[in-house]
Amino acid sequence: MSTASGNSFKGAYKHLMTGVSYMIPFVVAGGLLIAIGFAARGIYAYDATLALDGSTMEATAWTTFWANIFAIGAKGGFGLMVAILSGYIAYSIADRPGLAPGMIGGILAGATGSGFLGGIIAGFVAGYFTQWLNGAIKLPRNLSGLKPVLILPLISSLVVGLIMFYVVGVPVSAALNALTEWLKGMQAGSAAVLGLILGLMMAFDMGGPVNKAAYTFGVGLLSTQVTAPMAAVMAAGMTPPLGIALAAYLFKNRFTEDERESASATAVLGISFITEGAIPYAARDPFAVIPSIMVGSGIAGALSMAFGCQLHVPHGGIFVLPIPNAVDNLAMYVVALLVGTLVTTGMLFVLKKPVPAE
Repeated sequence: MSTASGNSFKGAYKHLMTGVSYMIPFVVAGGLLIAIGFAARGIYAYDATLALDGSTMEATAWTTFWANIFAIGAKGGFGLMVAILSGYIAYSIADRPGLAPGMIGGILAGATGSGFLGGIIAGFVAGYFTQWLNGAIKLPRNLSGLKPVLILPLISSLVVGLIMFYVVGVPVSAALNALTEWLKGMQAGSAAVLGLILGLMMAFDMGGPVNKAAYTFGVGLLSTQVTAPMAAVMAAGMTPPLGIALAAYLFKNRFTEDERESASATAVLGISFITEGAIPYAARDPFAVIPSIMVGSGIAGALSMAFGCQLHVPHGGIFVLPIPNAVDNLAMYVVALLVGTLVTTGMLFVLKKPVPAE
């Protein structure tokens, strides 16, 4: 690698890490609030009008309180997560003028279904475009104050927004539709293969469009009393944060101090079926983390389907396991979850390089 390309990579990595460092508190705070809601009110904490068994009820002060706690985490913390990531990537590149277009691009990444990967693209596009625009536009001295607060954010936000809608959003939407139809066709094939595919999808982008396609597929089948794919989806969605947290505890030299300190919170997100807890680690070291969690999740999903495990509810993580009849073949479901977690941890040991001493 030449000096110029090496410096360019280091610069891009620095910008990415800036975005990740600002994003982590939103992931942790939002995820833990969701987990608290599940722990206190059960798997339907998000809806004040649903009882513990899923039947409709009159909302009470108690159920409304926990629905609000859940909303603070899900709509507040997680709702801002990708926008913060992309906004501060752009801020690191272009300073204050890059912040607004970066955050707007991040919000549109969520709106167009491209998830955190789309948010990273939006952050870099916003940052580098704003940086270029700043040098390209020359104004008289008496008008120069308009550039950072009006001209640059306005033009950059417009360009980034159009890119997110027409360049990123359209192909992602088309690909997801094709993926969903393909998954429907897989139902008649091998159960383990379907579980493997669902697991790989759950870990690929950790809450992004591919993850959501797998989750939506599993949830959609619940209404037809086909419950095995939902079990595979949840097991596969829990193993990325759990495997990462265990690896950070066992192999400390492969994780930064911030990552090690966040590991306990990441584990809580994992047991709560909040796959997004893995995102900060994946963003920092994608070529080691994403393959590791995909292998672990794929195995967890395949084993869950092969063992004939079934899940009759759409969410809840570990909190649904004690509920009678929520999970069929519970013991083997726990085995699938543990094996997937351990495989993820082992893969991280193999693929992640030791980090320099801090």
